[in-house]
Amino acid sequence: MSDRWTGTWLSGPGSASGPGEDPPKWPGEGMGLPEAGPGSVAGRGARLAAFVLDLVVASLLTSLFVEVDVARPEVMSTFNAWAVLVWFLVSAGAVSVFGFTPGMFALGVRVVRVDGTQFVGPLRAVVRTAMTAVILPAALIDANGRGLHDRAVGTVVVRTR
Repeated sequence: MSDRWTGTWLSGPGSASGPGEDPPKWPGEGMGLPEAGPGSVAGRGARLAAFVLDLVVASLLTSLFVEVDVARPEVMSTFNAWAVLVWFLVSAGAVSVFGFTPGMFALGVRVVRVDGTQFVGPLRAVVRTAMTAVILPAALIDANGRGLHDRAVGTVVVRTR
């Protein structure tokens, strides 16, 4: 593994390799992760689908205690604000303790720390979730398949099955 597998964000798709090195053959190769199967970097589709499932779960949970009336914009504005808060709390809490959100669990992916520590922990989970809420950091991935939010907190999303 390269001494500098993190590369730089602005240098493009080959940024996960150091100067004079070939870019990784598959996402996660530079971190010693397998090309496929459990432990390999999760694809964009699975991560996006997990995010959408988490939003649905948050909306369903929110509908249990906040009025829903699509004909009244002021009611839906309140509902949406609460749904975002519920999503944030569920996502940060679940990743902190379990390493996955409900959507991630359903799709067989999880968040792991690249330093090998077992738990993501609350600080990393909160920062990662806050950056995910902005969307753009999660959409910007490097050659190792890590979003900016994962790089910022030292995590990667891998497949569990």
